Amino acid sequence: MTNQIKIAVIGVGRWGVHLLRNFLADPQVNVVAVVDPHPERLAAVKQQFNLDENVVLTTQWQDLKKVPGLTGVAIATPATTHYALIKDALQQGYHVLAEKPLTLDPAECRELCQLAEQHHLILMVDHTYLFHPAVERGKTVVQAGKLGDLRYGYATRTHLGPVRQDVDALWDLAIHDIAIFNAWLGQIPVKVQATGRVWLQGCGEQGLADLVCLTLTYPDGFQAYIHLCWLNPDKQRRLGIVGSLGSLIFDEMSRSSPLTLLHGEFEQQGNQFIPVNQRQVVLELEPGEPLGRVCSGFVVSILNNTPLEVSSGWVGAQLVEILAALTVSLEQGGQPVFLNKRSQL
Repeated sequence: MTNQIKIAVIGVGRWGVHLLRNFLADPQVNVVAVVDPHPERLAAVKQQFNLDENVVLTTQWQDLKKVPGLTGVAIATPATTHYALIKDALQQGYHVLAEKPLTLDPAECRELCQLAEQHHLILMVDHTYLFHPAVERGKTVVQAGKLGDLRYGYATRTHLGPVRQDVDALWDLAIHDIAIFNAWLGQIPVKVQATGRVWLQGCGEQGLADLVCLTLTYPDGFQAYIHLCWLNPDKQRRLGIVGSLGSLIFDEMSRSSPLTLLHGEFEQQGNQFIPVNQRQVVLELEPGEPLGRVCSGFVVSILNNTPLEVSSGWVGAQLVEILAALTVSLEQGGQPVFLNKRSQL
């Protein structure tokens, strides 16, 4: 295609290599450059994907400024590097897809969102779960009122690694479940609390937390409880919302039934509460790789010059604001932190 969008992928580590794979498979995209500070990674992706000799492979981000006609960049580097890279990319006139979190600072996030708007550029954050067919279908179920009066939510995200060295388990893992709860509820928390423990990188309360337990309180009083840990061999990826008529469960580890609607309620007989109307419905989902949807969404956004509201830079900034408030609570031993109006972006 002569009108292909020219894209560069910055960072081809554990996640960036999947971004590269998806962009290479998109007929509307011409991957013109790959940037990574590790030469061995560049050699590996060149061989793995049989990259054309015309694809620029470089360890220096600044080399992209020599690539003619570059339209957008996909950034999959450590979170601490995001602000400088994204700001420079926007100032160069490139559309940006950034791995989550957008940055580690809410003020920086807002600055980048405003910069993208000023330059009429797309700034999108790779909140992959928001493009998962189960999350999309779950949102329609919850917002259609099929659970009755919503009571509470819960989520567990555990595994034995990978252990990050740039952020703690809160910043690495929580953003997924918070994004899903926000999307399903159509609300943003107004109060948050967090407690945690450090074992691997530090001790006591000092260091990068390996275990974190969160409570999110939403404007209507709904509360969600989230358990996060990256040193638990019991791998779980499970999120649920409980209502007066049943529960909706998103279990990523269940390939046969990742999204299940469990009907059930109580009927009062005297002073007894008897379970009734119990049945289980496995919800069918549309096929498709979530990250593939992220990448194609980025391409469509560029072509239409219209941000995808589901995962815009402002959504990313909103989630960082929540994570920052949770960090304050974590540092204060679980004290509640109220989100200010700026987080209601």
